[in-house]
Amino acid sequence: MSNANRPRRMKEKVRVGIMGAAGYTGGELLRLLVCHPQAEVIFAHSESHAGHAVCDVHEGLYGDTDLTFTDAMPFDAIDVLFLCFGHGKSRAFLQEHPLPETLRIIDLAQDFRIADDSHDFVYGLPELNRARIASARHIANPGCFATCIQLGLLPLAQMGLLTSAVSVNAITGSTGAGQKPSPTTHFSWRENNMSIYKPFRHQHIAEIRQSLCQLQGHLDCDIDFIPYRGCFARGIFATEVLHTAKPFDEIEAAFKAYYAQEPFTHYAEGPIDLKQVVNTNKALVHCEKYDDKLLVTACIDNLLKGAVGQAVQNMNLLFGLNETAGLRLKASAF
Repeated sequence: MSNANRPRRMKEKVRVGIMGAAGYTGGELLRLLVCHPQAEVIFAHSESHAGHAVCDVHEGLYGDTDLTFTDAMPFDAIDVLFLCFGHGKSRAFLQEHPLPETLRIIDLAQDFRIADDSHDFVYGLPELNRARIASARHIANPGCFATCIQLGLLPLAQMGLLTSAVSVNAITGSTGAGQKPSPTTHFSWRENNMSIYKPFRHQHIAEIRQSLCQLQGHLDCDIDFIPYRGCFARGIFATEVLHTAKPFDEIEAAFKAYYAQEPFTHYAEGPIDLKQVVNTNKALVHCEKYDDKLLVTACIDNLLKGAVGQAVQNMNLLFGLNETAGLRLKASAF
């Protein structure tokens, strides 16, 4: 048995390296890991900020860490490497940098989310692939929209109810576009404004379809997804509508059963809103039925459950830690 495939024991401290540590996801990851009881950040990589204090860039970390950014990459000194690159850069990075066989990798970009013969990355949605994640070597962290939308549809796929078109509308905060400014992300354009982008063609549709097909066995219907840019910083709120004759009590029972043992995803019997999940790793899901139309609402924090919170959740699973370690975060009520 190779070292890479040996069963893993619970580690006292998981040694962590972060590539792309100066961006939004890198900063949010550092915020979680410097307070994680069983993680130690060995290096935070950024060529442009090398030598500067982490808290000079991520100012919310003043008093929490004395880490400095580095352009060094001591891969032999870590157990897991987080890739916080922009989409398309992770695959090129791994081709250019040979890594130790035993090193675990969690990629937050979209490069490896679709399964094929060119890689061994496991799709890192714990509510779908928990056992596979725990025994994996490489994890492809899901997209933020994809996470929220899938969590609203997985129980329906398990019931085999996704047989006609699903209409999805979802709105995201500005942090979902990353830290680099663009015409549609800067404050003066986003404030008091709203717009759609990539209707019916958003890149997350492919991974949503892949997961639903995995659970239902097939997926012949369309996922008609309209993404919205919101005038707030964080969070995703999604509505999903489909037609079904299935009685509502059976649907609601299926949602409750599917998420009964999940530490972060919860079925809510009443209406949900973003303030219940922002700044947490939680996902909330709620269902209502009007005649033959089923309405599912789901919400998450796009930077946490939609990105680095889920990545840390996957790290905990990879190393046999308590799945909630470092992730007991309180929502801001006001």
